[in-house]
Amino acid sequence: MSQYQVKAGPEAFLPPSAASMGIVLPDPGECHIEGRIAPEEEGYEFAARKFLGAKVPTIFPGPLVLWKWNENAAKKATAIRALANALPARLIPMADYRPKYPKIDAEVEINPNHPNLTIWHNKIDVCMFVGVHCHQANLALKIIRGGTNCFTIAMCAQAGHEDACMSFRDATPEKIMKLMDAVNKAKEQGVKSQAIPFKQFIMSRTGLVS
Repeated sequence: MSQYQVKAGPEAFLPPSAASMGIVLPDPGECHIEGRIAPEEEGYEFAARKFLGAKVPTIFPGPLVLWKWNENAAKKATAIRALANALPARLIPMADYRPKYPKIDAEVEINPNHPNLTIWHNKIDVCMFVGVHCHQANLALKIIRGGTNCFTIAMCAQAGHEDACMSFRDATPEKIMKLMDAVNKAKEQGVKSQAIPFKQFIMSRTGLVS
């Protein structure tokens, strides 16, 4: 039997958990690329080229970096902005998905990054999660892989995510800046960003241009 690969979907209405298919998390200093364990440095180059080849590259910062709850979060937020500017990529903040009792907006607080609401509507083909709580990231990454063709990258502060198409672990501001350095290096080597300018994208969505 060939080894299971965690690739961009759409895979199925109910895709299998990558962990149940034998995908394991990387050790410190490693990452996983479509389920294959690789050195972290290889991951930076791979992710940089994926981002630069995307038409709608997007970074989803989550609550752990959206609010300055400690100095490390502030540094991560600064690094994320630098990476977004270098690509360039869009920044779509992840909703504050903590339940608001007594009334809960399920569309926001259960599925803040559901394909119907974000990936499909914005035609996002490559995205990165950063600063998203692991339990929420695991849910959203599986939904995205099952129903869209978006390539997902998880920059995780813990051990990483099997259900992302690729995942880094132990994320720090320095690691985010290393990814930015890989982007700049790829550009110096002649790799050009394929991102659609935001104004052009909006006009095409409204029917003002073809």
